[in-house]
Amino acid sequence: MGHVGLTPQSVHQFGGYRIQGKEEAAARMLVEDALAVTEAGAYSLVLEGIPSEVAAEITHKVPIPTIGIGASMNCDGQVLVIYDLLGMDEDFNPRFLKKYANLSQGISDAVGRFAKEVRDGRFPDDEHSFKA
Repeated sequence: MGHVGLTPQSVHQFGGYRIQGKEEAAARMLVEDALAVTEAGAYSLVLEGIPSEVAAEITHKVPIPTIGIGASMNCDGQVLVIYDLLGMDEDFNPRFLKKYANLSQGISDAVGRFAKEVRDGRFPDDEHSFKA
């Protein structure tokens, strides 16, 4: 049995983020795999990095929920990795990702201030310590 989409766990096996199922035979295999996984007892499917038409076909054909990440609006639900959604990595920008915040600089600044205060012996101070 093949794979249904491209999961974060398998991204390196496929040489990075690439759309799966662009060719007709590959798309057909994704649909067949989705049906087989459903028949085997899966309660939901994560569809990642596949064309919207393939996501629509799978969503229409399986009786279980489909969750998309880079698989268009043609899924029953959506998911994004919180780290990516919050913009914690300025260099990670795949097409499917919409960043709802840009926290990378703020986080970097906060961690830098924390590390400096620890190194300088200013944290923890009396205000942030328990007394007997």
